[in-house]
Amino acid sequence: MRITKRTNIAIRLLMYCAANKDRLVTKAEIAECCNISENHLAQVINQLSQLDFLNTQRGRNGGMTLARPADQIRIGEVFRLIEGGLPIAECFADADNTCPLTDACRLRVALADAAHAFYDSLDALTLESLICDNFDLMKLLQPVSCTR
Repeated sequence: MRITKRTNIAIRLLMYCAANKDRLVTKAEIAECCNISENHLAQVINQLSQLDFLNTQRGRNGGMTLARPADQIRIGEVFRLIEGGLPIAECFADADNTCPLTDACRLRVALADAAHAFYDSLDALTLESLICDNFDLMKLLQPVSCTR
């Protein structure tokens, strides 16, 4: 299974906000620290805001913070909502499925089971569990260490 760039950016963005929870963080500092294009980042910020993972504040002193505590953000939920109904194989894409084996294929069942196991394992993780006591990560996600 391959994770989209959007989901990768979303997780880095949420980790950055969690590591800097006592202040508003800016798109520019996240882009610099996490090596993300500001254009891609803006799209993900908008989506995470609409999904109630982020609170955003516009203006000169604007920025963003987590919309809920990091221990209440499940990584599996973030992946499901950002990835959406992305099919993991052609046979899962109803409109684009041209495989003649779909009705009898056991691999389809195995892939569905694997996808469920993947998301179930991510459901056990919270955003807090990714950063808690992770001193090396916390150091990397501070604005001072991001100046290159």
